[in-house]
Amino acid sequence: MTESNRTPILFTPMTLGNITLRNRVVVSPMCQYASERDGGPTDYHLVHLGQFAMGGAGLVFCEETAVEDRGRKSYHCAGIYDDRHLLQYRRINDFIRQHGAVPAIQLGHGGRKGSGRPPWDGYRPLTFDDAARGEAPWTTISSSAVPAGEKAPMPHELSPSEIAEVVAHWREAALRSADAGYDIVEIHGAHGYLIHQFLSPLVNQRTDGYGGDLQGRMRFCMEIVEAVRDAWPKEKPVFLRLSAVDGSGSAWTLEDTVQVARAAKARGIEVVTPSSGGIGGAGTATLVARTPGYHVPFSKRVRAEVEIKTIAVGLITEARQAEQILQNGEADLIALAREFLWNPHWPAHAARELGIANYYDLLPRTYAWWLKRRDEIHEVTRAARRVNSAPDAK
Repeated sequence: MTESNRTPILFTPMTLGNITLRNRVVVSPMCQYASERDGGPTDYHLVHLGQFAMGGAGLVFCEETAVEDRGRKSYHCAGIYDDRHLLQYRRINDFIRQHGAVPAIQLGHGGRKGSGRPPWDGYRPLTFDDAARGEAPWTTISSSAVPAGEKAPMPHELSPSEIAEVVAHWREAALRSADAGYDIVEIHGAHGYLIHQFLSPLVNQRTDGYGGDLQGRMRFCMEIVEAVRDAWPKEKPVFLRLSAVDGSGSAWTLEDTVQVARAAKARGIEVVTPSSGGIGGAGTATLVARTPGYHVPFSKRVRAEVEIKTIAVGLITEARQAEQILQNGEADLIALAREFLWNPHWPAHAARELGIANYYDLLPRTYAWWLKRRDEIHEVTRAARRVNSAPDAK
């Protein structure tokens, strides 16, 4: 227990709909570029995601998962656009749930950021030279015919009827996600991907009902929110991730994000994850200085002005840092990404640092039993050393 004899907020349960998280620690979606060529997961994902549940996290997101084949960023990205994917994901989710965590999926669409190589290849756009390796480029889509960069391919501008087809893909992906055993779904509207490409005036140059002012540019996002919320089980929550700020000057502001979040809440969104950046550069590119907790001010403002639960994410690595964010009322959940890659057992270590006596109970019994015995042995050894070093023992 803490000095105040209260359980830290970070390790108090949270109930959303009929889903209860054992604590407030969230594993952020982390693209691994390790999926099968058809988008399905492999044993890699079972081990990768399973370790976070075994390490004590409350909510484990799989990586951003495409709602249709052309929505993937590369041939190595995840997808959930075919029924053959269901058993593969269900196996992973059963394992996550077996170890006390809640499995979640982030549904997305790369839009104009598709048809590329993984980040360690510089996100290089595919060319016809790649076709010899079975990775031919494909035509990407976007709100407008504006490429993602100087060397990026020109995307196809979606017509209104094609927009309706894409929205239908989101609905189908939500249905499949529920069938695959996920308990929470997050709509990825950030980081320069398709929804963001409609929201941002830097990309969206349309003059029809899906462009122009903010109400027009957010229409595509709201239609997806409505479609997913309608398809998703009523008793289970839907999240939304947004880039809180992006571009230069007043291209996309926190005020815009607040308005989108408010509209999304009215349509059934329960939690918002404010991130930043992505319209220019890599998927996580941002103009915000990457200091510890650099997205927390966005989370705090969206939470206060929209009166909605938020997730804080962005260089949160320390237990006391995470707990203070919750104590300050700046977020309701704390998400970590790369810190989990370094330490999959971060929740158990954080619980120990925050004074929770039974921190080992966050781990599987097969781990906890042995670790407790180890500590007992160490304590006996330390006690013997103290006795042997005492003055009267000489």
